[in-house]
Amino acid sequence: MADEQPIPSAWTRPRRKKEQALSQEQIVAEAVRLLDAEGVEALTMRRLGTQMGTAATSLYRHVTNRDELIELVVDEVYGEIEVPAPASAQDWRAGVTACAHSVRSMILRHPWIASVLGQVGLSYLGPNVMRLNDRMLGLFASGGFGMVEADQAISAVMAYVIGIGISEAALLTVIARSGQDEQDWEKRLRPTVEQATRPYPHLREHFTAHGDKDLRQVREDHFAYGLGLFLDGLETRRS
Repeated sequence: MADEQPIPSAWTRPRRKKEQALSQEQIVAEAVRLLDAEGVEALTMRRLGTQMGTAATSLYRHVTNRDELIELVVDEVYGEIEVPAPASAQDWRAGVTACAHSVRSMILRHPWIASVLGQVGLSYLGPNVMRLNDRMLGLFASGGFGMVEADQAISAVMAYVIGIGISEAALLTVIARSGQDEQDWEKRLRPTVEQATRPYPHLREHFTAHGDKDLRQVREDHFAYGLGLFLDGLETRRS
């Protein structure tokens, strides 16, 4: 049997020595700026090189390809997520809540991430993602969860947060492309929603009762409600 080679990863490959004019950190930071400004469709190695005033070939000395760049930028923005250290066993829930809100805020700051999470390969090996998971394991462990169940709890909570965050990011992207702010967009959409819900009595009743609520507050309330349900369930699993 031929020797099996390990799967390569951006996180374990030896880094090139920093050149005076360019570094991987600079490339990743500029890629994040480009993604924030113009979205994932704009991110190509050629476009990024032009943005940085260099040829795409210079970028390939530090980043193997676009897929690897996606892994690097995802890990970069995950570095924005805050996970508070628990002061006591009773603080696990407050810590997880704060972390969940931080993840959601990161997604809403970088809505392009909704388009790339299915392309990130081995991003879970990135230092910021690993630091996030390590600290969250510590939070759950402080609350009395064993390591296996703590890992499962993290997966469940993160799946909820990322899922609802991506839905919000998609909505906010549509609003941004309209050139309006959220309040004006919601006001213009309201007559359309009212007309569309007329054949559906339960939806019509709900819209009539709550259709004038601020969309931003509705998003906040929905997120907090769902997160609370998850944590209520996990509370019953503590040792």
